[in-house]
Amino acid sequence: MTHSQIRMKAKLKKTRKAKLIYAIIGCALITIVLLYVHLSPKGSITQYRPIDQPAKILPDYSSAMIPPNIAPLNFLIQHEGAGYFVRVSCEKGKPIEIFSKSPSISIPKRAWQKLLDANRSRKLSVDIFVKSSKNTSSTEKRNEEWLRFQTVTCDIAREDIDPYLVYRRIRPDHSTWREMGIYQRHLSSFDESVILDSGYFKNGCVNCHSFCGHRTDKTLIGIRSTAYGSSALLLEGDRAQKIGTKFGYTSWHPSGRLAAFSVNKVKQMFHSAAAEVRDVIDFDSLMAYYLVDSKTVKTTKDLARKDRLETYPAWSADGRYLYFCSAPITWPDRTTVPESYDQIKYDLVRMSYDLDRDRWGSLETVLSADQTALSILLPRVSPDGRWLLFCMCDYGCFPVYRHSSDLYMMDLDAARQTGEPPYRRLDINSDKSESWHSWSSNGRWIVFSSKRDSGVFTRIYIAYVDENGKVYKPVRLPQKDPAHYDSCLWTYSVPELITEPVRLTKEKLGRIVRGSQKIPIEMPVTMATPKAGQPLESQEPWQAERE
Repeated sequence: MTHSQIRMKAKLKKTRKAKLIYAIIGCALITIVLLYVHLSPKGSITQYRPIDQPAKILPDYSSAMIPPNIAPLNFLIQHEGAGYFVRVSCEKGKPIEIFSKSPSISIPKRAWQKLLDANRSRKLSVDIFVKSSKNTSSTEKRNEEWLRFQTVTCDIAREDIDPYLVYRRIRPDHSTWREMGIYQRHLSSFDESVILDSGYFKNGCVNCHSFCGHRTDKTLIGIRSTAYGSSALLLEGDRAQKIGTKFGYTSWHPSGRLAAFSVNKVKQMFHSAAAEVRDVIDFDSLMAYYLVDSKTVKTTKDLARKDRLETYPAWSADGRYLYFCSAPITWPDRTTVPESYDQIKYDLVRMSYDLDRDRWGSLETVLSADQTALSILLPRVSPDGRWLLFCMCDYGCFPVYRHSSDLYMMDLDAARQTGEPPYRRLDINSDKSESWHSWSSNGRWIVFSSKRDSGVFTRIYIAYVDENGKVYKPVRLPQKDPAHYDSCLWTYSVPELITEPVRLTKEKLGRIVRGSQKIPIEMPVTMATPKAGQPLESQEPWQAERE
């Protein structure tokens, strides 16, 4: 074969290969076009049967108020069908159209964010079509038809929610545990990352976390470990240190110069039969505060009374008052559960504070258990200083275990004007426990933990609060897989909204927990709670660890 014949043969082979590639591409394009024409509702759903009711979807977002910067609210259509079509639309912008053979609907993130951002303070509409089958005659011949349900609508708020949410994840076990951690979630997406988990210090306990002004440049994280002692991690910018004492529930002063915290001798107990068999009692507790510059812990008489239990600190927005909860100790033995454990009820109190002089005022009762006949817990003041969000339950100090626990709102401005603390039970409550609530930095959003879905697992909910204190229907923290919570065995608690992520790595924080270097602390009082460096008062995990 001559050289020219070889070249001709190679050229023909190359041409045939190119023609084959073009033919394949052409067939693929034709197939895509045909599929689009066949499946597109605009092209194929010209006839449908209207259904005079909204479609059942999970989660149910209808009539809720949603943040304009929230991740796509993916959902499940709870109707059997051979196909599904969803159109998400607003007054402005291009609608999002989704065809699916599965009832699980995933909304494209970029198109979703663009649509919401262009329609702040407007309605979001969701039209749902389900392709069903029907019997048309006695021959049992099946014929498909589209069913169109009533439009589902919700409102898009004008104000953003803070971009990050921090929470604790733990298994709701009764007698043992291994995994737990503090996580942060980017709310505009589904990205979740570990701040610190128990695997970095021999399955110890990582519990309460507190941020100053919704920022991460002043952060405290509580640590309890039989191997490395009880301590608190202090994060300041890119630096972290270990404080050599156990912090309980903690609240930063707005200045960032000090943090108030509780010291609690808490025991978990169990009922033989109940909807929730776990219970908690505080045998002894007090309030103290940590001064960052001097690295010292102080307290004062009315923060650490011998005849009272003090817990759950919360600073006012201006830093002039420290709110907390206080209950009388009416039993002599601090080591045995009293018979009247179900009569222990906490008052809501506060003390004024002068930061420049480090001086405390007198103790004031804001709302007493005698007035409400309930135990008042977890006060949190809105950033504008007007609203006080708290919960009340039938008794005790741990509302997450009480199905009776509900969220309440108090108008502090009205209380100053009238001398009476007007408060109300919020409409967003369920018949299960609501607890662990906090505010966004702009005061327009709250997040809270609720057991409304199963009665066992706490899930995080997000609710809008308008300038008049009205709280709108909440939405559950969205997940990429809308069926995520059906098989999720984690409990989500202590949600805190922040404006920036925690940037220190879990590896660095783990090394600091395991390290021997720490800020030495001398507690100003002696009580039954372990001092810095001493082991936990109880090694049993069912007594030491809680939701």
